[in-house]
Amino acid sequence: MPELPKDLDEAIAQAKTATKAALEDGYRLVQVEIGIPELKVQPIAEEFLPIFEESFGDRFKVYFPDAGAAALARRDWGERPYIIRGLSEPKGQMQPFDEGFLFVEPSAVEVNTLEKMCEQAGDRPTVILLPKLENVAIIGIGLAGRQLRERFLSTIESCYYIQPKEGYAVFRCYPSPWQVWLENGDTYELISETATKPVGDDLERLITQATGKAEEPTDEGINKSLTAPKKPGLMTNMKRFLRALSQ
Repeated sequence: MPELPKDLDEAIAQAKTATKAALEDGYRLVQVEIGIPELKVQPIAEEFLPIFEESFGDRFKVYFPDAGAAALARRDWGERPYIIRGLSEPKGQMQPFDEGFLFVEPSAVEVNTLEKMCEQAGDRPTVILLPKLENVAIIGIGLAGRQLRERFLSTIESCYYIQPKEGYAVFRCYPSPWQVWLENGDTYELISETATKPVGDDLERLITQATGKAEEPTDEGINKSLTAPKKPGLMTNMKRFLRALSQ
């Protein structure tokens, strides 16, 4: 069973293994999320290129949110036999001979374009790397946002996910189930495994049961007792964990 990574290198290695396993098992639209602030996305994306190179040679495309980000990647990665373009660049249009696609850090701004391109990709392997698709201010929290989630976002298989919070972390490394890890001193203790991602009231209930505390939920759906330090060192330990993953 995979455990929480100790640093960013270990997280990337886990994510690559999970991505390959999900694609080999037949998933065709998968996603990798590492919820660590200020990640340098381009070097992480470069780590994923061999997954596609080994399987498809030069018959795949890499997409960045815009032409500028794609140009920087082409400059830094050197000459490559496959196309690296922005989502809306004419030279990056999908072709029938393409066999796979890697989308790097698409945001809610590009979500409509991304949805159309994933639909065009069909059953060809597609990986969405470090997306920023849950920006409620852009996607919306009403009918349009709900339809988008049901129509598109819910079809994406999250093969790797790590989101550390104050006092706990939500983690998934395919093919293992979703896990919740609770801070215990300087380490983290596994408290739950579920088939689906724990969110909102379900996540609150899991943590409340593990801590033995119950308080009125905040607007964010997580107990106030979980968003404030309960003992000396909680914030210090979490910052250390985040800092280690960001290095």
